[in-house]
This record gives sequence, structure tokens and C-alpha cells, in this order.
Amino acid sequence: MISQLYITIISLTLAGNAYCQTSSSSPLTSSSLPTASTPPLVSVTSKLGGNITLPCRLQSGGSDVFGAMKVTWTKVGQNGSENEEVLLSMGIHTSGKFKDRAYLVDTNAGDASLVLTNISMEDMGKYHCEVQDGMEDIVKHVILEVENGTTEGVVFPYAPHHGRYNMSFDDAVQACSSQGAVIASFEQLLQAWEDGLDWCNAGWLDDGTVHYPIKKPREPCGGAISSPGIRSYGRRNKQKSRFDVFCFASKLEGQFYWLTQPDRLTYDEAVQMCKDDNAEIAKVGHMYAAWKLEDYDRCDAGWLADGSVRYPISRPRKNCSPTEAAVRFVGFPDKKVKSYGVYCFKPY
Repeated sequence: MISQLYITIISLTLAGNAYCQTSSSSPLTSSSLPTASTPPLVSVTSKLGGNITLPCRLQSGGSDVFGAMKVTWTKVGQNGSENEEVLLSMGIHTSGKFKDRAYLVDTNAGDASLVLTNISMEDMGKYHCEVQDGMEDIVKHVILEVENGTTEGVVFPYAPHHGRYNMSFDDAVQACSSQGAVIASFEQLLQAWEDGLDWCNAGWLDDGTVHYPIKKPREPCGGAISSPGIRSYGRRNKQKSRFDVFCFASKLEGQFYWLTQPDRLTYDEAVQMCKDDNAEIAKVGHMYAAWKLEDYDRCDAGWLADGSVRYPISRPRKNCSPTEAAVRFVGFPDKKVKSYGVYCFKPY
């Protein structure tokens, strides 16, 4: 019995020596060592102001334990900047500029894909998805591209019926959305300024900064001897500060038109007349897009969805914006007054 044990030990020792000799003749290098697999890289493209899904899901379909999957989405910083937290699934926490714009598809089914709404140019970049499930852990990277940054659209200033400088940042985002548009980016405002936009009221942009574009310097707008340019108030407190907003309306996906009818209307009658024509009362963004991108021109003042009265002039003439092409603003009249017609919008 002792002899057999001795022989076995000798055999194992010889085998070990043989293995060591073989290994030493072909030493392991860093290139031959196993490495962690590179996270899969996916690219998706969204239109400005649209919604997009960034894919990230488990192959197994997820754990059977309810709430076991932990998901972390971050936006990878560029040029040395810090990563931005987008969403943590523990309590479905979102923060910063992604607050109320980011949510998961269905973690119970193993789908940790991220849905982003109201896409802005600032959302472009690389996103990191990390999933810990207990049964399966994954890491994925997604590149988000955004189309239509500064073309095929129009920037317009907007203030609500209760007057200038009354909107927080969140109010401004909602105001643009309610008018068929999205809050504009600095790049879009710059392009609009280069195209001739001159406006003395300061407004929010999508990054939380406040600016206004001046082509013709004058005393109330930064001084008569100042240079033309984009005046900046910098980054402001999104909750406490109050300003107007610059909105961006894309090319129309429908028909904007003046509803021909014999009588002047109250606001409620205007809304109903568009409905009777299988349309909706037009929004401010619809009018600006039709005016700028389709050269829509009409010298009749009409109701719009926000209760304002405006008319678009692309060919200046006497009694109809004689000096410049513009969307003319009449005001927010009493909605019970029968003094105006109506502009409607019919989606394709």
C-alpha cells in the first residue's frame, strides 16, 4: 500500500515537472492572457424632439425574483467631463436634465432598455448600461445620434398669456411642447440669429442657460454701441428664475391652413370649427413652421390654441407687416370676443 502511494507521488511530481518545463519554454504573455469582453456597442438615431429607446436587455429574460434586477444608466462624459447619472432602477430615480424624461421598458421581463423623451441636441453621446441580475450581469454601450440639429426648423420666442418673464425652466419646456415645438438649443438659436433673428427678451434654452439674439444693437438691449451677437445671462436657477423661452418647431407633418368661413368667432367657436373640419386649432409652432419653411402668407388675424391671435406674413406689404417678413402678434384678447377667424392644423 505504501509502495503504491510512493509510486503515485513520484508520478505526479514528474507530471508537474513536465508541465513546468513545457510552460517555461512558451511563457504566457499579456496578449495570450484572457481579457474581459468589450461591451457591445450599438448606435441609434433620433429626431430632435422625438422619443428613442436605447436597447439593453438580458439574454436569459431575467431572474424570477421580483425586483432582483438592478439597472444603472449613465451618460459618458466627454473631454474629461464627469459622467452624468441618467437612471437608477432602485426606486426608478432620475435626475438633472433627465428628470421625468427617462424610464425603463420592462425590468420584470429582463428588458433594461432606456426610453428617452423630448430628445434635444444635448442628449447626443455615449450611454452606459449596467445590469446586475444575480443570475446574469451585463454591460452595454449605446451611441445616441440626433438629427435635424439646426436645419428644417424654426426658432421662435414665446411668452404665455400672463406676460413676460413668468416661466421657470420646467414651465418653459412645457410651454414649447404645448405649442407643437421643443425648447431650442444654443446651436439652434445661433443659427436663427445668423438668419436674422433679433429679439430683446431673454429666454431659456435646453441646457438651462438664458440668452437673447441681437442683430441691431440698441439702448434697451445691451447698449446702442454694443456689437451684434447672442447676449447671455449664463446658467440660471431652473426653479427660481423666471424668463421667456426660445422654442424650435420642426417641419410640419400635416396641413396648416386658414379656415374659410363667413363669420368671426369666439375662441370656443374657433376650436369647434376646426374640429368640425376634422382638424385641430393650430398651435403657435405650427404657424411659425408654416411661415418659415413653407412661406405661408396671410394677412388675416386668427385664433391659435394658446388663446393668442396672430398672422403670418412672408411677403411684407402695406397694412400687413410693411417692413419685414414676420409672424405678427395681436395679443391675447378676450376669448368671448367675436373679432377673429381661426387657423387650423390637420395632421397627415
